[in-house]
Amino acid sequence: MSSTADPAVTLILRARGLGGLLTALPALRGLRAARPHHRLVLAAPGWLRPIVDMTGCVDDLHATPILGDLRWNAPPPTSAVNLHGPGPEGIADLDATDPEQLITYRHPDFPLVRGPAWPDDLHETLRWCKLLESAGIPTDPASIELDPPPEALGQRTHVVIHPGASSPARQWPAERFATVASRLQAAGHPILVTGTSTELPLARYVAEHAGLPETSVVAGELTLQQLAATVAGAALVICGDTGVGHLATAFGTPSVLIFGPLSPAQSGPPAGRAAHIALWAGQTGDPYAAEPDPGLLLVSAMEVIDAAERQLNIARQLPTMENNVIQ
Repeated sequence: MSSTADPAVTLILRARGLGGLLTALPALRGLRAARPHHRLVLAAPGWLRPIVDMTGCVDDLHATPILGDLRWNAPPPTSAVNLHGPGPEGIADLDATDPEQLITYRHPDFPLVRGPAWPDDLHETLRWCKLLESAGIPTDPASIELDPPPEALGQRTHVVIHPGASSPARQWPAERFATVASRLQAAGHPILVTGTSTELPLARYVAEHAGLPETSVVAGELTLQQLAATVAGAALVICGDTGVGHLATAFGTPSVLIFGPLSPAQSGPPAGRAAHIALWAGQTGDPYAAEPDPGLLLVSAMEVIDAAERQLNIARQLPTMENNVIQ
C-alpha cells in the first residue's frame, strides 16, 4: 500500500493504437477532472506519445506495447482503470500491480473483482464513459476534440488519402482509392497519400494508378506529430476505419470514412456532425478475416467520390491555417 506521503496515482490501461487512444479520450478527460490531484499514468504504446501529449489530460505515458507487458515496477497505484477491452488479460495486468481500487468491467475469470457487465452494443467511446460513471466518475462522451498542432500543414487545399488498414478485412481495394484520387486530382485538389513505412508499396500503387506525382506519396516519411498536423490542416481525409479517421474526427477535419466489417455505430464519428460522412453498406463481418469484408466491398468508388465532393464544399467554409508549415 502507498504511504500518505506518496502522490496518489491512477494507472490507466489502454494498450491499443491511435484509434483506441482517441476513442478513450472522453474517459481520460473524465478521470482528469475527477482526480485533479492524482498523477494520471496511461499505459499505452510509447509511439503514441505526441498525441498523448496533445490530449493534455494525463501526466505520464508508461510505454506498454501489448497486454502482458505492463512491467509496473513502481509502488502500487491508488487506483487502476481497465480501459482496454472485455478479456481477462487487462484485469490480470492491473490486478498484478496491487491497486487499492480496480475499476473494470467484470469477467468470470476474476470472480472477486467487481464491476458492471460488458456492454456489447455500445459505441467504444460511450462504453468507457459508462464504466467510469458506474464508479461515480462523470464524463462527457461528446468531448472528443483536440486542438490542432501549431505546425498544422497548409491552407486546407490538400486531400489526405490513407489507403491502409489494420487488417485485410478492413482494407478497401487499392484500385478504388486510386480511382477516387484520380478524380479529385483532376478537379484540382492536391493529394497526399499517407501510411506507415510498411504501407509504402500500397501508397505507391495508389499514386501510380491515379496518375499522381511521386511527391504525393508521404507514406513512411511523416512522424506521428507531422501526420497529425497534415490531417489537421487538410481540406479532406479519405480512409477506412482507422486511427487516421479518428484524428480527422478529433480535429474537425472533413472526412469520408469507409466502414466494414464493423458498423460506424461502434467506433465511427458521432452522429449529427456534418463534417464527417461514414459510408457503410449495413453488413457486419469478421474484422480479423484474411480477405476484405464482403460488406466493405459493397461501397463503390463513386459513392466515395460523391461524398468527397460534398465534404470539400464544407472544407471551403473552414478557416485556413496559414503560416503553419512542416519543415
